Amino acid sequence: MSHVQITAFKTPVVQLEGEDGNAFAILGRWQSAARDAGWPPDQVKRVMEHAMSGDYGHLLQTVVSNSEQPE
Repeated sequence: MSHVQITAFKTPVVQLEGEDGNAFAILGRWQSAARDAGWPPDQVKRVMEHAMSGDYGHLLQTVVSNSEQPE
């Protein structure tokens, strides 16, 4: 399965290191960051659905490929 990456919008900045490893917490942080970055709801939903379509590793890969870590 290929990953979904949206590049037409500002990249959300999501802190993953040292944070709760719970899948719902990770998705919640990403969703909030994507909204703050100006992503439209349909694109946020698309990435969230894709992230949840596989296992935990797939979820992490999807979040990482659609965000950047803070400096």
